[in-house]
Amino acid sequence: MDSIEKRVRINWQIRAKEVRLIGADGTQLGIKPLEEALKAAETEGLDLVEIAPTAQPPVCRVMDYGKFKYEQSKKIQLAKKKQVIIQVKEVKFRPKTDEHDYQFKLRHIRRFLEDKDKVKVSIRFRGREIAFSGQAVNILNRIRAEIEDIGKIEYEPKMEGRDMVMIVAPKT
Repeated sequence: MDSIEKRVRINWQIRAKEVRLIGADGTQLGIKPLEEALKAAETEGLDLVEIAPTAQPPVCRVMDYGKFKYEQSKKIQLAKKKQVIIQVKEVKFRPKTDEHDYQFKLRHIRRFLEDKDKVKVSIRFRGREIAFSGQAVNILNRIRAEIEDIGKIEYEPKMEGRDMVMIVAPKT
């Protein structure tokens, strides 16, 4: 039983005494007792499907339920296809990262931001390197200045254990 079947009531599953009926061709047929609406659907060889259960009275339509279910699943698939998945990429630095390595990693950060991914920039401290936290702040501020044209800071630099972390999101 998929999610569409759980949400939509058809035929005898409908609990209301009266329903606002819409014909198979989309015309408004007015408010009818449930039995009359079920007979109208049965004479056309179709199902009575509850479209808007929260309305007063509920809105029901005469239609082919199998076709309705197929169209709903296609809509869901199309919505999933259009969905943009944002990943968080991580680039790790050290307090004493050399200039060439810095430029290399900066190019990676720029590429990730151009691909619309978020970037977690972290600086790892080992042993007594924790004393160089000032250098780490300088590195993060330099990164911030060099990527401000394509990225914005989502999470300001903070210490998390032995790491200093900053998250950069792409500008929209």
